[in-house]
Amino acid sequence: MLDTDDLRFFAAIASAHSLAAAARDLNVSPPAVTQRLRALERRLGIHLVDRSGRGLTLTDEGALLAERGRRLLDAFGDLDDALAARRGEVTGHLRIVAPLGFGRRYVAPVVASFRARHPQVRIDLQLSDRLGRMPSEAWDLAIHVGETRDLTSSLTLRTLAPNARVVCAAPTYLGGRDAPRAPSDLRAHTCIALRENDEDVALWRFRSGRHAEERVRIEPELASNDGEVARGWALAGLGVIVRSEWDVADDINAGRLIRLLPGYSLPAAPVVALLGAGPRARAARTQRFLEALRGALTPTPWHLTEGSGTDPAEP
Repeated sequence: MLDTDDLRFFAAIASAHSLAAAARDLNVSPPAVTQRLRALERRLGIHLVDRSGRGLTLTDEGALLAERGRRLLDAFGDLDDALAARRGEVTGHLRIVAPLGFGRRYVAPVVASFRARHPQVRIDLQLSDRLGRMPSEAWDLAIHVGETRDLTSSLTLRTLAPNARVVCAAPTYLGGRDAPRAPSDLRAHTCIALRENDEDVALWRFRSGRHAEERVRIEPELASNDGEVARGWALAGLGVIVRSEWDVADDINAGRLIRLLPGYSLPAAPVVALLGAGPRARAARTQRFLEALRGALTPTPWHLTEGSGTDPAEP
């Protein structure tokens, strides 16, 4: 009565917030999704989905079908992977999630080269800074840049590269101002906030040597959810920004940005890979891509040159 096509179809329904979103994932029209869902419900003789203005809600029967169906699809996928491995092939569907800016600069090129080496692997790369709001069933491999203390313990974490955070501003911004000498001085400066992940972006945390952590609550006068936009504002001399080393190391080394408060450190933001516990995490395609990405980030392609881009007035 059910086949794997039905299970894959309903899995797309279950993971989407609307039929229109499911249609995009399935690359068909919304009416086609509606018709197929109704036909599936008639064939099974049960109601699977409640549709309302707020989106989709699975009935108890729909939740059962989604859960059991996902297990069956995972089992079939695991079998396909095992048989492909016996043939020395890397195949299947790989779903990757990565942060917007980091994904564009570092993950997308690895996807392109990996696909060239393994043309039988179909790859979906989704760029998003809201990993915490995406269920782990929606991806096979997730790249995260930042603190990892709030990540669920059910995921396997693999560190890919170190990454510091730095405070910086353009020379044009600092031209007519006293540079901050302590974190508390930032309250007198124009600060730019980057609203990514689910962090408290207005709370900047500093540490100097063995001293206690110093927290500064800024009042950002500019804010964006796009790192490229925030970095562009900083380069234009519009304010002070806290940004990952991977994004601003070249600008600091070239003198386009000046590193501030070099005697203080901020919480590190390592680049890590997250894997689920299912068979997709163990699949050859996932493990091979992880190896390729680790290779692309070793040695770390970003670094601050000693003494470069530092506020010359700093002691």
